[in-house]
Amino acid sequence: MTLRFLIDECLSPELVQMAVKAGHNESTCVRDRGLSGTKDWKLIEHVVAGDFTLVTHNAIDFRGAGVGMLGGEHAKQAIHAGLVCLNSEYTMDLQRQRDLFQIALNQLEELDDLINQALEIFELEDMSVEVVIYDIPTTA
Repeated sequence: MTLRFLIDECLSPELVQMAVKAGHNESTCVRDRGLSGTKDWKLIEHVVAGDFTLVTHNAIDFRGAGVGMLGGEHAKQAIHAGLVCLNSEYTMDLQRQRDLFQIALNQLEELDDLINQALEIFELEDMSVEVVIYDIPTTA
């Protein structure tokens, strides 16, 4: 599966290089698209129109408060190319972003697609990592 990742501005644009190296050649970032500062409700329009899979640390705004409490921008879309959320109990420094995104890339190799789904990578307080994949249904 090849995805078109759009790396959100809350994460390093360096993740684009990782995505391209993993074969996701059409990946880009919010900054390079001139979309820095764009409101989430407007950014999702660009994400859907461009068939992008958004990679973000700003999970609540895009997926809602979590499984069973969906309500973010992705949940409002009839169809989307997926959402990747990188979460940690610790500060999201560059190395942590790289490590968590690599876990996400490895998980994605095992999937057929991510259409209308979210892949969440959680680094817990004990530094263990939890991976959760779930559907993001529409509110329509």
